[in-house]
Amino acid sequence: MTGPGNHQDVSKKDQITFLAAAWCLSYPDELLVSRVPMMRAALGEFAGASEPFAVVLSRLENTDLMALQGQYVQEFDLGKRHALHLSYWTDGDTRRRGEVLGAFKKVYRGQDTLVDTRGELPDFLPMVLEYAATVDMVTGKELLAQYRPSLELIKFGLQRDNLPHSEIMQALCHTLPGASPADEQAVMRMAGFGPPTESVGLDPYDPRLLPMRGA
Repeated sequence: MTGPGNHQDVSKKDQITFLAAAWCLSYPDELLVSRVPMMRAALGEFAGASEPFAVVLSRLENTDLMALQGQYVQEFDLGKRHALHLSYWTDGDTRRRGEVLGAFKKVYRGQDTLVDTRGELPDFLPMVLEYAATVDMVTGKELLAQYRPSLELIKFGLQRDNLPHSEIMQALCHTLPGASPADEQAVMRMAGFGPPTESVGLDPYDPRLLPMRGA
């Protein structure tokens, strides 16, 4: 049986994991680099928590900032292989996605919290993680669980391209109920794969990474 203290430890570990992941998956700047010692210290309080972050934190400490920024743009902004917007993977660029994005905003407003989107869509993964870590862990985790297929597909895409952020994505998936699917095909079966039916005219998808549409 798990006692109250252990529940608190798990919750605290998840909170730190979510916040560190939110920062490490965001565009790198001087503030992010300055946070590396704080992240190392906080993650170091829990056995094994720092391991998935080790390579990314080392890069932040030891790589020129402009090079870091160039790498981030290449990995996350150019193309959609590692898109960090959760509803992209479930709804693609369809009209229905507007309703989904509105639902994210409604969640944030429901806590009477002013969420600075910083020009990002409200389903941007670092934003959802920061919301869970700093505002409402229960609701934030529910959002992440709802979009578990998106997390898994981002993870598999990063693994395929041998990028260290895949370890952070795996750590996030481990905080949610149930085991991770074995591969992308299993994720698609789990979520009810189907391509979006209403294109709004954006670039065609990589056929290997067609977004899923849930039931």
